[in-house]
Amino acid sequence: MEKRPEVICVGQAVVDCITRGMEEDPNGNGKVRAKSITLNLGGDAVNESFALLEMGRSAGLVCAVGKDLAGSSILSEAAGRGVDVTGVTVSEDLVTPVADILVKMDGSRSSVTSAASTLPGYRPDPAALRGARAVSLASLFRAPLDSADTIRELAAAAKREGALLFADTKIPTFRMMDLEQIADVLPLIDCIFPNETEAAYFSGKHTFPEMADVFLSMGVRRVVIKAGPEGCYAACPEERFSIPALPVPVIDTTGAGDNLVAGYIHASLDGASFREACEAGIASAARSIQHLGASRGA
Repeated sequence: MEKRPEVICVGQAVVDCITRGMEEDPNGNGKVRAKSITLNLGGDAVNESFALLEMGRSAGLVCAVGKDLAGSSILSEAAGRGVDVTGVTVSEDLVTPVADILVKMDGSRSSVTSAASTLPGYRPDPAALRGARAVSLASLFRAPLDSADTIRELAAAAKREGALLFADTKIPTFRMMDLEQIADVLPLIDCIFPNETEAAYFSGKHTFPEMADVFLSMGVRRVVIKAGPEGCYAACPEERFSIPALPVPVIDTTGAGDNLVAGYIHASLDGASFREACEAGIASAARSIQHLGASRGA
């Protein structure tokens, strides 16, 4: 019998061009130099799958790439590390997204994406979730998870498998969505992971407790608000708590949130409590920010 991965990560797969420590050339010739410029695989689904593999979990990808250099790099690297890539769609009609990530010396970052990230015409196959113990909607509100019908189909498929369902949100870029459009799906989500900016955007509130209340009132079972240097704020109907970030050297925060989600999923599958799963997520994020890119590599 075919062995299926424990965790299926659905979302974006991109190549990140990470430029760290940009500054004007002191020679005054109009050029800009950087401490380093590197290419790394990225995208929420890829980052989570790699982190889960590093924790000893089997992981699968459901995403789409083009028949181009970036797509080939994602496929070969993911398969080489042991990610199940049978759920990856390769299409001549797509351009694999490439993102410019600008990282300051304190580890903070900004990014630039293109319309290629809308993945026109791609719709994940719910059958790809077969056999999963956990499903992560790893880039909720961005392609391919920027269609209410697609989200609805995938959530229903995950629950038919008896899988835990997690959702890592993103602020919409090219196609606008809000919580109301998937109000019927939210009660199926076991835990949702907005960062503080996303939580404010979707809730319209200003404090972590108020933000969490909006998600909980719409049926989400647990909420973990990723707060960067402040760690996270977690809430469910039974309890609320904050967990501080670990004091570690910060090189690059790219993918820190994805690593937090992966750590949480890993611990949850081992039967951890809500607090224990959040602590595992914080520890995973702390490991990730001590090197460039979201993954430590093979």
